[in-house]
Amino acid sequence: MNLLRIILGIVLPPVGIFLTYGVGTTLFINILLTLLGWLPGSIHAVWAIAKHEEKMHTIELESRRTSDSI
Repeated sequence: MNLLRIILGIVLPPVGIFLTYGVGTTLFINILLTLLGWLPGSIHAVWAIAKHEEKMHTIELESRRTSDSI
């Protein structure tokens, strides 16, 4: 799913953001950037999707550490 979101973030930036964040501020920012040009929208989408995945990975690792220590 990560690869699909990143590919969609490159090809159709708002779709990749929508699948990652849903409707929200990040989506509206990406729509505005995409209206300014495909490249700014794609860069923002790939960056935002990567940051979201990094955050989810960190939360998962912390959750494992907490459950192991109990």
